[in-house]
Amino acid sequence: MKINKYQDISEIERESKKDYIDRHSAFVLCDSKATVGEKFKVRVRVGDQYKHPDDFDHYIQWIQLWDGERFLAETHFTAGAMGNEPTNVEVDFYIIPKKKLKLTANAYCTKHGLWQSEEVIVEVG
Repeated sequence: MKINKYQDISEIERESKKDYIDRHSAFVLCDSKATVGEKFKVRVRVGDQYKHPDDFDHYIQWIQLWDGERFLAETHFTAGAMGNEPTNVEVDFYIIPKKKLKLTANAYCTKHGLWQSEEVIVEVG
């Protein structure tokens, strides 16, 4: 399966391409430091400046959170879960870290496939 990755949309001229890339890309949002053994919140949002559709044949079906090659968590959505309105799908994951994290998120669009976030490093102490 092809994995699509985020590109800096400020460097892209065509508005339609900016829209396409941004609304499918996953973004990992969290603090850059965590404490060993304490709950740590990681938010994953799909899309930043552009909203993704929530149609019966075109929606974000699932979001995964990874630490390097270690699978941490996953959530699923059904068509219409976002009220059949375009939105930036978000989910909060809570993990308990033991060591430095290299977080990435994957999001799956039923029409445009798999999208992977940029890696986010979290220092754990």
